[in-house]
Amino acid sequence: MKDGNIYYSVGALLYCPANKESIVRSIVSEKLGRHYSLALCLEDTIADDFVEQAEEIMIKSLKKLYVHSQSEEFFIPKIFVRIRECEQICSIMKKLGKAQCLVTGFIIPKFIPETADEYIDEIIKINKLYKRTIYMMPILESQAMVDLRERYDVLYGIRDKLKRIEPLVLNIRVGGNDLCKQFGFRRHSNESIHDIKPVSNIFSDIVTVFGLDYVISGPVWEYFNGSNWDTGLKNEIVGDILCGFIGKTVIHPNQIEVVHNAYKVSLKDLQDANSILNWSTNSASLVAGSQAKERMNEYKTHCIWAEKVRILADVFGVKE
Repeated sequence: MKDGNIYYSVGALLYCPANKESIVRSIVSEKLGRHYSLALCLEDTIADDFVEQAEEIMIKSLKKLYVHSQSEEFFIPKIFVRIRECEQICSIMKKLGKAQCLVTGFIIPKFIPETADEYIDEIIKINKLYKRTIYMMPILESQAMVDLRERYDVLYGIRDKLKRIEPLVLNIRVGGNDLCKQFGFRRHSNESIHDIKPVSNIFSDIVTVFGLDYVISGPVWEYFNGSNWDTGLKNEIVGDILCGFIGKTVIHPNQIEVVHNAYKVSLKDLQDANSILNWSTNSASLVAGSQAKERMNEYKTHCIWAEKVRILADVFGVKE
């Protein structure tokens, strides 16, 4: 498992079209709060004929945000740019000038083995060029994963490619809606993506292949208002956590606090985690009842779980 808080700290990743100029005002005023990361999207949210224009607006927005940051104190989220083409990585960083320091990394859509090397090479290049850590977050959402005959080759092919920059892969992300699109599925607010077996089976395979070495983030939830939207989101996150996901893509500010609060650790879990991690290895027994006397703690069995719980408590906090 990843042992650094940074990999778990993306949390609620708010997607925003890159051409939305009001985003600067929202960040500076802390309208969106302090519990989110931000993805400025140049891909699906932007029409094909307006990509260059959207990129120009995004560059201006980030430069404006940088100017504000030099004279004002406000929460600056981790900012990622979701690109369309590999060449945009170096091009955008160069155009940003001093504002490049605001970019935490780049999101790579439809990541597949055939194009992986060029993106990986580009990420290595900008890390050397700017002499700081600039992350990437590949999205697994390609149609090739739907085909059972190809899925394992695709997933293990991607894992093999990513090995050479594993520390620079902040999260693995999954394209839930893109995978649902292949089948013509769309869930309602009282339904969970984990109940759509053809898609949840893909998620299970992704976690099996990547879950030991990477933090994997949960799929987008489309609902942000109306009946049951928040209850449905909470219920799906329960499935996300059981599946092995940490964090979630969000598409509206209403969703941010719901996601953040859902990943807070219960006091009982934290107490058990601390007991496990503080276990005396000189003890003759490596098993004991929990502090609440509700379940059994085993040092050898639960130590990885305990490490994750402690990190999540540091990043998201503890439920009251």
